Amino acid sequence: MTQFSPVAVLEPLRREPVKAGIFCDYDGTIAEIVEDPSQAWPLTGITEVLDRLASAYGRVAILSGRPVSFFSDLLPPSVVVSGLYGLESIIDGERHDHPQGGAWREVIDDVVSIARAQGPEGMRVESKGLSLTLHYRGNPEIEPAVREFVKKQAERSGLVMRPARMSYELHPPIAADKGTAVLDLAGELDAVLFIGDDVGDLPAFDALDALAAEGRYTVRVAVRSPEESQQMIARADFTVDGPAGVLHLLEQLLETSGRKAS
Repeated sequence: MTQFSPVAVLEPLRREPVKAGIFCDYDGTIAEIVEDPSQAWPLTGITEVLDRLASAYGRVAILSGRPVSFFSDLLPPSVVVSGLYGLESIIDGERHDHPQGGAWREVIDDVVSIARAQGPEGMRVESKGLSLTLHYRGNPEIEPAVREFVKKQAERSGLVMRPARMSYELHPPIAADKGTAVLDLAGELDAVLFIGDDVGDLPAFDALDALAAEGRYTVRVAVRSPEESQQMIARADFTVDGPAGVLHLLEQLLETSGRKAS
């Protein structure tokens, strides 16, 4: 049975929604995990709920390792998008790129070419412009070979290796992750909720810890699945089951009479 938060946990966000933020991961959170990442669509009905939430809450945002271009036709413009772990964002229809990112595009392109030509057989290469993901989903037996390949490419290129869901990622050595993205987007909000499912979301939980230390109200939600991160589960205030559980939670957050001041 799907677990849902006690009403009391959500009440501080719903009491003054204009001062609260709702931040979500994408893959495994509002979209099911699929074999082909390009075919990961938002759960039916969830974008409409996000749009309605954005009319009531101070900020509603999707934080993802994907480039912001992926979301251009998937999410309503009312929803902020932070892509590539904060290296790109779209806020109020305006795109923002990290000032240090551009210099690394050629490095990424070079590693993508090498990965496609020399990477372990069965490894899927996903180029994201300012980062890349090397997947072993569907071929878990090649994980050691993928890990070693990524490690060597990180040492050669200066990129940073990060573990992810059934994959490894290479990123520019820039201080940007979902934690810095949460802190940037939180602004002057009094309360922030983050929903995530994977190790790449742990920095967002760290950021919530920092906000809580400032006296802000924070809620950490982990999404359960067959591939769930036990670290996320251990640190969460509560859990929900899959994107369907996330949708139910977001619908609960709509149950408020508050609206943004016009």
